[in-house]
Amino acid sequence: MVLGLDTCLNACSVAVLDGARVLAFASETMARGHQERLAPMAQAVMVEAGLPFNRLRRIGATVGPGSFTGLRVGVAFAKGLASALSIPAVGVGSLEALATEAQGLVAAVLDARREQVYLQVFEAGAPLMAPDVLPLGVAAARLAELARGRPLTLVGSGAPLLADATPDAAILIPDGCDARQVARLAAARAPTPIHPLYLRAPDARLPGGKLLA
Repeated sequence: MVLGLDTCLNACSVAVLDGARVLAFASETMARGHQERLAPMAQAVMVEAGLPFNRLRRIGATVGPGSFTGLRVGVAFAKGLASALSIPAVGVGSLEALATEAQGLVAAVLDARREQVYLQVFEAGAPLMAPDVLPLGVAAARLAELARGRPLTLVGSGAPLLADATPDAAILIPDGCDARQVARLAAARAPTPIHPLYLRAPDARLPGGKLLA
């Protein structure tokens, strides 16, 4: 039994799987408020699945890149629940989770602002590069290098920013990562310590304009 969580982007998504079978799933679009909704959604999903939390054997959560606050909410919840249940918590990259929305050659792209994107490219589910934050021109060149004219799908909020550089690419813009896929990815890998994935310092600032560390 695996509980999957996503709070990194513009949705809050929770799912519980028994092997490959989805027992329950819920998702709500939201730019803010993940902290208030995550625990009630997890409780509701477990009730729908007819399971107590002590039946879980693993928790998977997206770790970023994404919203600085949102990803910390998901990671903290996963860590706390895993500790209480004495089970592993497994981190799943949000770009990897987004890439499951399509098959073949897939570029997961998130708008990182400042004329930059978070980018990771996959082929048949295998990464062709590590997740990175890149200027738009560099990201377009990287896509051209990896795609080499082959059919490509762009997935994520940053997809429209690279559409002109890849005019034949299909574009998908989900609100967030699918917690069902997060659970599947988490179930398939060895447990390692779960930590937020920051590819760039947060934009939040302290009074006086100093960037938050």
